[in-house]
Amino acid sequence: MNEAASVVWVISLPLLGALLATVWRQRAATIGWISSALTAGCAVWLLWVVQHAGVQQLALGGWEIGLGISLYADGLAAVMVLMSSLVVLGCSVYARQYFRAQRQHELFWPLWLLLATALNALFLAGDLFNVYVTLELLGISASALTALGAKRAALRAALRYLVVGLLGSMLYLMAITLLYAAYGTLNAVQIAEALQVNPLGWAALLLMLAGLALKMALFPLHFWLPPAHSNAPAPVSAALSALVVKAAFYLVVRLWFEVFAPLTTPLLANVLGALGAMAVLWGSWSALRAERLKLLAAYSSVAQLGYLVMFFPLLMVLEGEARHWLFGAMVLFALSHAFAKSALFLAAGILMQYAGHDRIRELSGTTQALPLTTFVIALAGIALVGLPPSGAFLGKWYLLDAAFKTGQWWWVLVLVAGSLLATAYVFRLLGHAFGHLPAVKRPIVAATQEMPALALALLATFGLGLGAMSLWSWLAHTGTGAGL
Repeated sequence: MNEAASVVWVISLPLLGALLATVWRQRAATIGWISSALTAGCAVWLLWVVQHAGVQQLALGGWEIGLGISLYADGLAAVMVLMSSLVVLGCSVYARQYFRAQRQHELFWPLWLLLATALNALFLAGDLFNVYVTLELLGISASALTALGAKRAALRAALRYLVVGLLGSMLYLMAITLLYAAYGTLNAVQIAEALQVNPLGWAALLLMLAGLALKMALFPLHFWLPPAHSNAPAPVSAALSALVVKAAFYLVVRLWFEVFAPLTTPLLANVLGALGAMAVLWGSWSALRAERLKLLAAYSSVAQLGYLVMFFPLLMVLEGEARHWLFGAMVLFALSHAFAKSALFLAAGILMQYAGHDRIRELSGTTQALPLTTFVIALAGIALVGLPPSGAFLGKWYLLDAAFKTGQWWWVLVLVAGSLLATAYVFRLLGHAFGHLPAVKRPIVAATQEMPALALALLATFGLGLGAMSLWSWLAHTGTGAGL
């Protein structure tokens, strides 16, 4: 089979699954998890192809680059597709038991598979207009999935999420309009080659950064994230926090280091880093004060996204091998957060189904009733704090090392303060969960609900922590100045 076909299959399989789930509603759940499993297999195949055959570039329909839909897969894109596919697979297995009514399955699976399609298409998009289309598809499907919470708070959060997403898309669309007017193309490679340092380029860069900062909920544009992530159904919350905001972050990385590289400056990187630092402190403090588990997880996401942006000012001043290792650490941190946070939200969903609420102060007896779920929360907490052997520990270690080597010691203070606050909110949660009650009834929880959460939590801690070295060799196949 043609090696480039792996690029197409990771997009077409979930799309085909979405169409089949829409038509064959009675079998929507079966179609959903089979599509997710096949897509995850193709994502592994895609990563293998990129490692052994190099960067894959494909123009659908035979159109020349700049006219048709171009797909691009390098090491970074393949890693992100694999991360997305594994989280989607875990959530898909979980969702089969989470949703009880047939009507919920009929609504959930087409939208869920459409979300997976949009994510993979975005990671593999080779031009700026296709990115815009996938951003719209992603925002609409994510908003609709959030509304499946059915409560007033969920509907209000979904509507706000939709409006914010559309505003971010409008800013992005204005930027690509400026670029097309100036250079006559939206292909990322061609724009990167032709880009000039002038006011138009600056305007396009700032518009894109503003639009994507809204979509990734970068402080102070994070106001929509806590209500959306805390009121959506558990598997949806997991995907929103682990994947959807990461898609916007992925685009910021591609645009910053490749397409707009001539325009980026240390000053602008430090502005982004400062916003990230405030996100770390404010998000961690809000998580510590949260009364609900899902709200704690949502505020924690604001903080973890802040750490990712703090890598930018350090990457701007490093070169060669040091920069390569720090870039890999940033990707490792993103992967670790994706697996840990999805595991935490899935565990929160089990707790809510068992207790009927997620109020932290009233979780005493959880350890007795749901020991495996509590273990998952503890593993996810290890990754969120950044303790060894998690992948987040390595990410923070490289961040700390780079801050000292470059003399930017102020990031160290933020790192230490954020980690202490994360330790406090994780131990506060576990402290209530380990509260002992005289007699607790053990509920019957399907293994298909607890096992995906456990697998994702193990990936975030032991998987990424002990097997992280492979990531840097995968990223060695990342293009520079090519693709998005």
